[in-house]
Amino acid sequence: MAQGTIKKIVADRGFGFISGDTGDVFFHLSVVQETSFEELHEGQTVEYEIEDSPNSGKGPRASSVIVVAG
Repeated sequence: MAQGTIKKIVADRGFGFISGDTGDVFFHLSVVQETSFEELHEGQTVEYEIEDSPNSGKGPRASSVIVVAG
């Protein structure tokens, strides 16, 4: 699993971005594990898996996002 920090959350739209070793990665509220999306905040450290986006040209996205600190 990759590790990074939540860079930005767009709560009203249900998504955010994680800053990690491979750059910024998109995540959707549906992939957050063990914590509700409402409990997330910018600066938290998370672990996640990276998968290809089904929309070509959109870049990678995170799956199985788990809060580890923050």
